[in-house]
Amino acid sequence: MSDIVVVYELDKPVATRSPGSPGDEERPVRRVHAAPTAPGTPTRTGPRTLCGKDTFVMATARRRPSERRGAPWYPDEYASLVCPDCEAVMEI
Repeated sequence: MSDIVVVYELDKPVATRSPGSPGDEERPVRRVHAAPTAPGTPTRTGPRTLCGKDTFVMATARRRPSERRGAPWYPDEYASLVCPDCEAVMEI
């Protein structure tokens, strides 16, 4: 699975109200997708996710899919946000 990158489809920005950071905006994760790496560049995301969405506006996760058999390709904290179409492709 080393040729797959985890990317985040982000939601609209929301203003955070914490002391010391007025005006900062946070973009929560809307959906977690899997995308192939760009040809010849294993550290960059290809143009489309496995479900066909454009990766240009998505954020790349720091986490890489696990090489361990049976381990999820997505971060555990985002299990409920995994794209069902990407998940179906990853199960093949």
